[in-house]
Amino acid sequence: MPRPTIKDVAQAAGVSVATVNRVLAGAENVRQSTRALVTEAAERIGFYGLGAIQARSAALRPRLRLGVLLLQPHRSFYQMLARHLVEAAAAHPEAEIELKIDFLEDLSPQNTAARAIALAESCQAIALTSAVHPDVTRAVDEIRARGIPVFAFISPLAASGDIPYVGLDNWKVGRTCAWGIDHLCRPGGKVALLMGNPRFRSQEMNEAGFRSYFRENETRVTVLEPQLTFESAAVAQEICENLIEDPDLTGIYVAGGGVTGAIAALRGHPRRGQVVLIGYQLMEVTRNALLDGTMTLVIGSPMRQMTRTLIDGMVQASTGHLGNLTAILPFELLTRENI
Repeated sequence: MPRPTIKDVAQAAGVSVATVNRVLAGAENVRQSTRALVTEAAERIGFYGLGAIQARSAALRPRLRLGVLLLQPHRSFYQMLARHLVEAAAAHPEAEIELKIDFLEDLSPQNTAARAIALAESCQAIALTSAVHPDVTRAVDEIRARGIPVFAFISPLAASGDIPYVGLDNWKVGRTCAWGIDHLCRPGGKVALLMGNPRFRSQEMNEAGFRSYFRENETRVTVLEPQLTFESAAVAQEICENLIEDPDLTGIYVAGGGVTGAIAALRGHPRRGQVVLIGYQLMEVTRNALLDGTMTLVIGSPMRQMTRTLIDGMVQASTGHLGNLTAILPFELLTRENI
């Protein structure tokens, strides 16, 4: 077989011979996506100049340091997010990314603000999962004033939309969970709502959507006043252990941190399966709870898509892209029958 030529690479990549020549020459006026296409084609057909293409493409890729600030490291959801973020950064086609991930054990707004400022000292863009508080807002304003893009991840930081947000439509999530309660619980009962911290805008919108469904549909469900878990499984467990002693309780919606505590309270209790439990994220603990009937419905985030979207937006912002970088992603409804 004859050795593959530049013309063969161009044909395999669906580009012109001139474009392949520019990639080989290390020309700067070729998009990174086109370089990636040519590199993949050269590798696939065994082109002799693959090494030169890879070296020149790598030399032209921007080198970025990005920072992400997540919540407590002991929570499975945030560990899963961290792993997906690392994978998304390593696989990004248009930049060499050094990713720094920090976790917040202390969720106080003062600590969050200080840690965000510290992270921004060495990064070209940062993303954070945080409650909204004047201290955090002031820190974000300070970081952005220095020209460093800030992204809200999982929970929005501003109602105005001027801070890019990557996550779910939380109002729609709340209404969907209310629909689930309405159709899965026996009529006429009480429904409990657990929130980690109402200063998380995502949880605030969850509650608003949840209540708006019941106001609109005038069902016979009685929605109790929210109880705060402070993002603690132990607190959530104690709350739920007290709640399930009320025979009129038919459902629990965990709109923030604490779903593992709610599961622990219901698992082994005689009312397991009678009280509908709805919460967040498909993890080992929630998967097992769905399978054994402790949980009824889980709202799942498309984690791989979400983390890739965040990293891509941070790269774009770091390299001067000024478009709309907010991304509202679809969520998944998970039951024991489809996991």
